[in-house]
Amino acid sequence: MPPTEEHPVTPAPPRDDTRTLATVAHTAFFLLLGASVARFLLRHPGEPRTPWVIALSVTLALLYVLGPALGAAPTRRRLLWLGLVVTTWVVLVVLAPSFAWCAVPLFFTALRTLPPRAAIVLVALLTAFVVTAQLQLSKSFDPNLLLAPPAVAALATAVFVHMERQAQAQRALIDDLIRTRRELAATERREGTLAERQRLSMEIHDTLAQNLSSQQMLLQAADRTWDSDPATARGHVRTATGIAAHGLAEARRLVHDLAPSELADGAGLAEALRALDAGPDIEVRFHLEGAPAPLPDRVQSALLRIAQGALANVREHSGARTAALTLSFLGDQVVLDIADDGHGFTEPRTDAAGRGHGLPAMRARVRQLGGTLTIESTPGEGTVLSAAIPLEPAP
Repeated sequence: MPPTEEHPVTPAPPRDDTRTLATVAHTAFFLLLGASVARFLLRHPGEPRTPWVIALSVTLALLYVLGPALGAAPTRRRLLWLGLVVTTWVVLVVLAPSFAWCAVPLFFTALRTLPPRAAIVLVALLTAFVVTAQLQLSKSFDPNLLLAPPAVAALATAVFVHMERQAQAQRALIDDLIRTRRELAATERREGTLAERQRLSMEIHDTLAQNLSSQQMLLQAADRTWDSDPATARGHVRTATGIAAHGLAEARRLVHDLAPSELADGAGLAEALRALDAGPDIEVRFHLEGAPAPLPDRVQSALLRIAQGALANVREHSGARTAALTLSFLGDQVVLDIADDGHGFTEPRTDAAGRGHGLPAMRARVRQLGGTLTIESTPGEGTVLSAAIPLEPAP
């Protein structure tokens, strides 16, 4: 599901490899600290500085344990904690140079706590202190003691910096993905809104607008014949009243659930098409071909709206006397044909008054259902409009 305000996208959890590296560094620190204490006690039994070394070792261990509780952000408490850890370790190294190798995990701690430049400076100082302590501990000059600590420090720093850059790149990628998903969700919402507006405009055009147009034509006809033929005029008024009542029902249905009122209460598409008319001067005939099959609601609604729009065009533009509706079930598709005996045309024309919405609305309805709309017309021989919609095969 795309991200929405109801379903926000949560940030990704910390990288597993970063947590693994932290665990390894913490474990290595306590192992090196314990090994240094054991080495001091074995090499220097009974020395006066032994209580100080043990007390400082315990203090360093307790301080190190408090570190994760302060978080990784360089806050004042975190910086103060790092200063106490480094100071305690330096005193320990002065008392017992064998504690110098505990600096390796401290490199990782410094790199996690301080900004990159400050962390590199601190690592360099700690490395120099380790080299000095190891040279004092050695009885003779050893090049390894001069080169090994800087090499280890450089390797640890390079690995950490590389992992941090990868983590930052991953976080940036995740942020981009979250932003893209949010933009995609917003685009889908906008497209859904536009599609719903288009659907509503087609519903209004095929129902309320057509009813109002019919009423206008009937009332105009009644006005023209009111003095010369009162009976016919009253008939036009009664027909307009019936269309108005039908339009009111359509408006209420449109507000309720936008479903055609002709299909309410379980009425089928064939019955709804059979009940359509194109006005008092046009005879409408309905034919059903093939074995009727259950149709989805949206297919029934689309075909009914297409028939209503086509009959409205027949009434307003064709000059026809008869119109024929044919609903054909062909197994894998359903086809609705609307034919009239009007004057036809060479090119599809727009609706009256430049509305131009009837045929585009029909095409849009059929296209949304994966179907096709074809129009065949010859001047003087009428018009045939055919809407074919594919059906899913029965299980």
